[in-house]
Amino acid sequence: MAQAGDSQNPLRQAVAAYLDHLTVERGTARNTVDGYSRDLRRYADHLAEAGVNDLRQVSSDHVVAFGVAMRRGHGDRPALAPSSAARALSAVRGLHRFAHAEGWTGDDPARDVRPPSLTRRLPKALPLGDVLRLLDLPAGEDARALRDKALLELLYSTGARISEATGLDVDDVDRDDRTVVLDGKGGRQRLVPFGRPAREALDAYLVRGRPALVAKGRGTGALFVNARGGRLSRQGAWQVLKSAAERAGITAPVSPHTLRHSFATHLLEGGADVRVVQELLGHASVTTTQVYTLVTVNTLREVYATTHPRALG
Repeated sequence: MAQAGDSQNPLRQAVAAYLDHLTVERGTARNTVDGYSRDLRRYADHLAEAGVNDLRQVSSDHVVAFGVAMRRGHGDRPALAPSSAARALSAVRGLHRFAHAEGWTGDDPARDVRPPSLTRRLPKALPLGDVLRLLDLPAGEDARALRDKALLELLYSTGARISEATGLDVDDVDRDDRTVVLDGKGGRQRLVPFGRPAREALDAYLVRGRPALVAKGRGTGALFVNARGGRLSRQGAWQVLKSAAERAGITAPVSPHTLRHSFATHLLEGGADVRVVQELLGHASVTTTQVYTLVTVNTLREVYATTHPRALG
């Protein structure tokens, strides 16, 4: 991952080594490594402007100044969103922790620098009626319509991330047992069941849709295939969801995680245990899953406030 000129710059050498460590030894997700790479390039540029090109020269003041620059902007660089600024500081803390553990620095100047606490944003889940309308689209028997319906049904039935769904191969799906093997963050695999409507949509796609799409390419084991016969990209899958939501007349904001959020929220509203939902979503910590319980509590409050005769008393 080292770039030209890095051999003369100890700081950029350390960054490259840390990113390699995340990829090779920690098995960190590719998207996370890419994000950290961008953040640490910003950090290296920030330090270079301060005349620092070696981690041994960094003090806690440098780290704090970087965090402030990310939140407020610096020069011609715009401020980052709070969540992005927090992630950038997390990348910097990880770099310094790694460098100290490797013995490259005598101390860890970022150890006591904490990212600002973020306002917890509740996931946006669609009401069940909106989800059902979305899943009714697209209609039709052409190959792409069959693919899109199978994709949407599987996303909602399993709570898969879009990247997990597009990473599936045909062999990852057991239609007899109605289960799918998903590759989650950090290389963690999980076995997730799916419902009968998803199986019916997959059957239709695999028999009448996918062969026509695969024939346009050079052959692939990918489950979801694009119009050229190659693996459907995350961006392509996101466009499928976005287009279906528009045609279904859904006015609420729709994101790549919309069906995943809806999956979790509807399970909890139906009485599922949060630990079960954690396993289905592939969260490493139940704390991450518990944010969905806040959504269901807020829903209960809204229903109570609008229906109970003494709610406003």
